[in-house]
Amino acid sequence: MKTLSRDLSWLRFNARVLQEAQCAEVPLLERLKFLAIFSSNLDEFFKVRVATIRRLTKLKKKTRAQLDERPKRLLRAVLAEVDRQQEAFGATFREMLLPALNQERIHLLNESELSDPQRQWVLEYFRSQVRDLLSPIVLDETLHHLFLKDQAVYMAFFLAGARGKKGKPNAERVLLMELPTKRHGGRFVRLPDEGAARNVIFLDDVIRVGAAELFPEYEQVQAHTLKLSRDAELDIEEEVSGNLMAKIRSSLGKRETGYPARLLYDPELPQEVLQAIKDKTGIGDEELVQGGRYHNFRDFFGFPDFDEATFSYPEWPALPHPTLPRTGSLLDAIARRDHLLHPPYQSFDYVTRLLREAADDPAVTEVHITLYRVAKKSAVTKALLKAAKKGKQVTAVVELKARFDEESNLYWAEKLQRAGVRVMFSPPELKVHSKLLLITRREESQAPRHYAYLSTGNFNEATATLYTDHGLFTAHEGLTQEVAAVFDYLLDLRRQPTLEHLLVAPFGLRNGLYKLIEREMRQARKGKEAYILAKMNSLQDLDMIAKLYEASQAGVRIELIVRGIACLLPGQPGLSENISQRGIVDRYLEHARVYVFANGGEEKVYVSSADWMTRNLDRRIEVAFPLLDEHIRAEVRHLLDLQRQDNVKARDFDNNYLLPQAGQPRIRAQEATYKWLKGLKRQAAPRKAATRPKKAE
Repeated sequence: MKTLSRDLSWLRFNARVLQEAQCAEVPLLERLKFLAIFSSNLDEFFKVRVATIRRLTKLKKKTRAQLDERPKRLLRAVLAEVDRQQEAFGATFREMLLPALNQERIHLLNESELSDPQRQWVLEYFRSQVRDLLSPIVLDETLHHLFLKDQAVYMAFFLAGARGKKGKPNAERVLLMELPTKRHGGRFVRLPDEGAARNVIFLDDVIRVGAAELFPEYEQVQAHTLKLSRDAELDIEEEVSGNLMAKIRSSLGKRETGYPARLLYDPELPQEVLQAIKDKTGIGDEELVQGGRYHNFRDFFGFPDFDEATFSYPEWPALPHPTLPRTGSLLDAIARRDHLLHPPYQSFDYVTRLLREAADDPAVTEVHITLYRVAKKSAVTKALLKAAKKGKQVTAVVELKARFDEESNLYWAEKLQRAGVRVMFSPPELKVHSKLLLITRREESQAPRHYAYLSTGNFNEATATLYTDHGLFTAHEGLTQEVAAVFDYLLDLRRQPTLEHLLVAPFGLRNGLYKLIEREMRQARKGKEAYILAKMNSLQDLDMIAKLYEASQAGVRIELIVRGIACLLPGQPGLSENISQRGIVDRYLEHARVYVFANGGEEKVYVSSADWMTRNLDRRIEVAFPLLDEHIRAEVRHLLDLQRQDNVKARDFDNNYLLPQAGQPRIRAQEATYKWLKGLKRQAAPRKAATRPKKAE
């Protein structure tokens, strides 16, 4: 079956991120941030995916033969593409962004470009603010092993020349020290302005200016940077026994000491220095990757903004919701009807308000929630603590295996436990990725009533300002009873529920989607209208791809909007000619998952936490929930149609921009979404008919 490698597809996604850094229409500092995102993404790719592929290359030949892809061949292809992208990254910085900064009279200077007064200022700054933060380590015979921290930038010094006190030549020396970015308070130093000119210098170059004073006995002092990324794959899913929390603690420690995945170094680094580092660290040639003069471009998130509003995206303040009250009871509003929230366009504060209201309401008896990624200063968990303090029975299902958030989740899990919250953890073989909140309220002369919030995004106020998601507030008895059944299942995996509305992985989502796809195939074979619209972050599962190929061949029109990994090959004659695919990268991270099925003229619309990846369908607790309210269905379909019409930030499968035809208006989906939601009147509901898919071109 024809597919694109998951890893090569992911690199295509990161190339789209780089395109945003290259786009002259994107505000200047936002372009630098996209450069930072690209760099951060690539770091994670090496720490997780490249490290995993390298482990696969070390398997026995018979075992490797059972894999879908040959790991050695894949590794060569991946590294070749990374090299190409690294060159494009460097060219973007040097040939596009530096000149663009200069046009705004912002000059990112290196040590050789300083005027004499500037050099003197930098030298004084080095003496007063930087020198005491430096701790060089000598790489000589007395040092038996050198440990490099994950993701830290190091400066390597090569010293030569001059004679010692007795007239003998000083021996050449190699020293290494960590760049003190955190202790210094950032990677960039602003020099005094010169008229309208604003000057900035890397901390690295400040140290280069002062390096001669660090080693006065040497005539030649060379300084170059390097950075190590370590294997961050925890592999906890393979473990089936023991105390999970203890394993997480142990694995977090291993992450700091994991196997080297990539040593990124300045190509001007002397071979003597590189060899000394290899000898002292045990890093091999296969981990070496040539980079540029500077590393950790994610530090550009902290580049000075100069108080220039035009350097950033125009502000889009979070909007009030048209059908939820700005003050007063949210529970009462949810009791009357369903409401759909669209962070970050609309304020996530409705979720935290609901939790605080539940904590204060004497009629609320129970609160259940799933926590996958929790903000460091979490208003959500603080509301849960308040609810527990006020006597509510609070249950939090905390996912300790959320990669790179394990430590934060562990902190909050322990804090919740100490406050009396019943904290549950997923079993080692599963991740709880669903985003569910259930509030139980005992109301007058009635049995307890459930209120639920089901979402595509995490209970995380920080990411809720950056990620586009959909969240449903509902008191619909059918939905809330099934959410309660899912929580029963989470607390005891032997209690697998029978569900009418929700599609839940790992026991019902895959087969539920297959049935919906097969219904479209039957309709198409009868000559009736049949289509599927699906938006997600990633599409990788081979069986799901095969099912979509089968549907295409049966005549089903399929439109895919995939932000990241996309292994299906659209538009292939005889295979997928009825499938089209696009992806959008813009100021917000597209994070919502929506599945639409024609269903014989009465569309079924599901919103979900799940991508169509094997791990989501088979090894995670995921929930897809139907939109039962016709006005909310129309609302989501309208927003989906805006993405289908995007001709500014949408790209096709090959990363070509889908630009407007002559005379066609420009539609930037995220901007159009904000304007449309801003225009909604209170209690209004959309009436515009959703557009049907057309034949794939």
